[in-house]
Amino acid sequence: MLRFRGGDAGAFEVLMRRHRGPTFGFLVRLTGDRSRAEDLLQDTWLRVIGAAARWEPRARFRTWLFTVARHLAADDARRAAFRRTDPLDEPGAGGLPRAETLLADGPAPDRAAESALLRPRLEAALRALPEEQREVFVLREVVGVPFAEIAAITGAPEPTVKSRMRYALEGLRRRLEELGVSSEVAVEPPGSTGT
Repeated sequence: MLRFRGGDAGAFEVLMRRHRGPTFGFLVRLTGDRSRAEDLLQDTWLRVIGAAARWEPRARFRTWLFTVARHLAADDARRAAFRRTDPLDEPGAGGLPRAETLLADGPAPDRAAESALLRPRLEAALRALPEEQREVFVLREVVGVPFAEIAAITGAPEPTVKSRMRYALEGLRRRLEELGVSSEVAVEPPGSTGT
C-alpha cells in the first residue's frame, strides 16, 4: 500500500491479486448475495484508491481492508432494511436460501454429491446467526483471520470476539440439529474445500 501511495500503479495490482478473493468471500458470506458482494467489493477497492494518499500503516493492510468492507456491508444492509418490503404473494423467510448465491467457492469434486444436499442447510444455519456472530465465524473459519485481527476489524475486544465465536458455534450446532444434520456430517465450515 505504501508503494501504491507513492505512485506505483503496479502495487495496486499486487494488492488486488492478494486480497480480492478473501475479501469477496467474506462479503458473499456476510451478505448472502453474490451480486451485492461484487458491488461492495468494487466500492471497497474504490475506497482503497481514494484513501491511498492519506493511508498510514497503523495496522496490517488486510485488517484495514476488511474493516472498510465490513463498514460498507453494514451501511448497505441498513439501507436495504430501510427500503425492504415483503411481497404478500411470496413465501416467508422459512425457506432455505439457494446455495449458489451464498458461496464463493464450490466443494471439492469428491464431496460434490454430499455437499449438494448439505451445503444449503449449512448456509441456512450460518445465515440464521446474528450478524456479529456470523462475521466473526466467517472471518475466522472461512477466511482464516486470527482473533486479534478480527478484534481490530470489528472494533470489539478480543475476549468479545472469542465469545461471539463460541456463541456462533453453539448456534450453528443447534440450528443444524434442527435441520437434521448430525455433528459428524457437518465437520467443515461452509465454503471450505475439504483440505
